[in-house]
Amino acid sequence: MTNKEVKMTDTALEVEKLREQEAVGEDAVRPQNEVGATSEASQVAEPKEPQIDYQAKFKEAQDLYLRTHADFENVKKRLEKDKAMALEYAYEKIAQDLLPVIDTLHAALLSAKQEGSEAVCQGLELTLQKMHEVLAKHGIECVECDTDFDPNLHNAIMQVQAEGQEEGQIVEVFQKGYKYKERLLRPAMVSIAKNN
Repeated sequence: MTNKEVKMTDTALEVEKLREQEAVGEDAVRPQNEVGATSEASQVAEPKEPQIDYQAKFKEAQDLYLRTHADFENVKKRLEKDKAMALEYAYEKIAQDLLPVIDTLHAALLSAKQEGSEAVCQGLELTLQKMHEVLAKHGIECVECDTDFDPNLHNAIMQVQAEGQEEGQIVEVFQKGYKYKERLLRPAMVSIAKNN
């Protein structure tokens, strides 16, 4: 038996109970004619009780059921949507936790290049390359910094005089930015050109 059938059965039982209660109520309210009562007393009309419209009650109960069922379906759809969104963005937290590790590897690579340690540089470059491949596989990618400054993707931490560059162009990247699908995990920290 489906939920709809159960509700309809419950509604029918409620209507039947209301009918029984009204029948009992009418018997209790009716005055008992005494044995020697005059014909005038029997001719006096009993006060009529208001008629209950069972069709209206049924329609009201049915409407309530349909509204409740629709609300339930809406909640069910919303929960399914929330679950899908949670699964879709499940990698976001771990990606945010990995960003400092990637920054540390970049800093180590810069330090190794300054010291001239070629083998260490190659190892760090390969490690960073693999890390970026894994991140890209799961929808995490670097924010492009070879374009004009975009306040939605970049965070300008300074303006510098730059010959040969237009005002607002990115001059230097201090920290890479990352985004996961359409969400920005971290903006890129950059300096932008300023011309007087």
